[in-house]
Amino acid sequence: MKRMGMLFRAKANKALDRAEDPRETLDYSYQKQLELLQKVRRGVADVATSRKRLELQLNQLQGQSSKLEDQGRKALALGREDLAREALSRRAALQQQVTDLETQHTTLQGEEEKLTLAAQRLQAKVDAFRTKKETIKATYTAAQAQTRIGEAFSGISEEMGDVGLAIQRAEDKTQQLQARAGAIDELLASGALDDPTGTAKDDIAAELDRISGGSDVELELQRMKAELAGGSLSSQQAIEGGAQDGSQQSQQSSPHKFDKQ
Repeated sequence: MKRMGMLFRAKANKALDRAEDPRETLDYSYQKQLELLQKVRRGVADVATSRKRLELQLNQLQGQSSKLEDQGRKALALGREDLAREALSRRAALQQQVTDLETQHTTLQGEEEKLTLAAQRLQAKVDAFRTKKETIKATYTAAQAQTRIGEAFSGISEEMGDVGLAIQRAEDKTQQLQARAGAIDELLASGALDDPTGTAKDDIAAELDRISGGSDVELELQRMKAELAGGSLSSQQAIEGGAQDGSQQSQQSSPHKFDKQ
């Protein structure tokens, strides 16, 4: 069970390591620091609010104490010593409350100063972390891009590997089709396979067609040469043919003349 648990944790750690993006982790840490800084600032604001409330109570008690003191003096001036004593007793009780509030005010003021200093220090740390975070993110992005470019040039990246396999498969299929087409042509030419369309011919028929085609070309060439060379002779042959016809006609007409005579 311990080995299974360790194996499970190792697999989970490896999966998390593959899924983890340092930039996202840095952003998350920075967000948490901002939230902590916000809480400290709210604490400072709460302490300052409590301090301000104590100051208002102190001012109010001090005003009441001054008023009781004036009332005691007036009562003593009027010969009312009992009223003066009562006023002074109340003033003494208020004075005790003032003393307690002043102690609390001093304590809150010290806490406020501590929280304010802590907030300033935390703000400085957050600012420094933000600068470092952006530097690390930029460096990581540059290294990642450089790695991908290197893998693309070397052909070991996953995308380029898929492209290379696709090209290899296409080349293999092309060579296979070319080999099959060549084999079929050889079989048709040798007569091992019959062509139902009758268009395919064996080697002997192809050679005969080539020879007959060459003879036709030679005959056509000779005819054209004869036409070009015999163009000037045609008129002369026509004249000679006309002269021969005339002599034959004269020879045919002369016996008739002798017969008439």
